[in-house]
Amino acid sequence: MIATTLYLIIYSISLLMLVSLGLAIIFGMMKVINLAHGEFMMLGAYACVLCVNAGAPLWLAFAAAALAVGLFGIVVERLIIRFLYGRIVDTLLATWGLSLFLVGLVTTVFGPQAWSISARFGNVSFGGMNFSAYTFVLIAISIGMVVVTWLIARLTTVGLIVRGTMQDATVASGLGVNRNLVYMGTFGYGAALAGLAGAVLVPITGASPSLGLFFVAKAFINVIIGGHLPLIGTIAASSLFGTIDGFVSYVWSSVVGEVSVLIVAVILLRLLPLGITGRLRSGL
Repeated sequence: MIATTLYLIIYSISLLMLVSLGLAIIFGMMKVINLAHGEFMMLGAYACVLCVNAGAPLWLAFAAAALAVGLFGIVVERLIIRFLYGRIVDTLLATWGLSLFLVGLVTTVFGPQAWSISARFGNVSFGGMNFSAYTFVLIAISIGMVVVTWLIARLTTVGLIVRGTMQDATVASGLGVNRNLVYMGTFGYGAALAGLAGAVLVPITGASPSLGLFFVAKAFINVIIGGHLPLIGTIAASSLFGTIDGFVSYVWSSVVGEVSVLIVAVILLRLLPLGITGRLRSGL
């Protein structure tokens, strides 16, 4: 019982971090309400399936999906988003329209049915229970994405420039920083993380036009509850909601677990309107 509960909690936390990290960059740092975040994940899922069907190993398919969606994100930022910074409602409408367009395009090209691939990782037994070994791959990738993002943000010159530009773009421009390039690269990185998340989910959920709909609400709740420090907040919110979801899902059911997360999120928004990290002054 303890092993199963712990497994479900860790898996739920990792899954939330996986689907939320890209949005934490785009929405949490850039303040861009990207309603097409789920569709970026969907594109990553289909890119992964196409690469695997073409004979590429799974890890290479993950990398190709992240790169493809990252490049697509850069195109979206240059053609749409860069004209809408500071215009929240316009950005919301534009990304909603992009979301509908991508769903319709993918449905037309690939059909409404789900495409799937097999991971062939087998099972792992401990505590008298069998668990899919691939879920441990998902957990490792999720943790790795968070660690790499934190290292880039905190220990590199690029991370310093990005954080400074997001805090005050005018001062950054005065110091010689090309803020258009920073915005473009940051949006592309957030899109790449979303694409990688979609690719990692394929062996579990399959690739379908509706893939993003299952995760985009959770991602937004996670980032909003996390507060103004996107990375720390996302980790904290994922840990809280993942623990609740994993425990309640084991005791009752997954549906009750998701309902419990929603109830706790509403209560937290009432008690902490600025999010979990709302009282913290600096960080990421």
